[in-house]
Amino acid sequence: MAKTLARLATDRAPGTFCPSEIARALSDDWRPLMPRVRTVAATMPDITATQQGRPVDPVTARGPIRLARRDAPEAG
Repeated sequence: MAKTLARLATDRAPGTFCPSEIARALSDDWRPLMPRVRTVAATMPDITATQQGRPVDPVTARGPIRLARRDAPEAG
């Protein structure tokens, strides 16, 4: 999962992406994977999460978030 997340972050840089894109890439039954995707994102030092353009903790944030490479200009 971390490899898929890192690859998508690199491919989308400097843009952002939805964590569901990772889950969907891993399984047709992707919804149950969402908490794990957020947890893995939180452990990756080169990934940042935002909500309405502001940095958030991907594990505790409620509602939709976006992920990006930390060094990306849009990442906040």
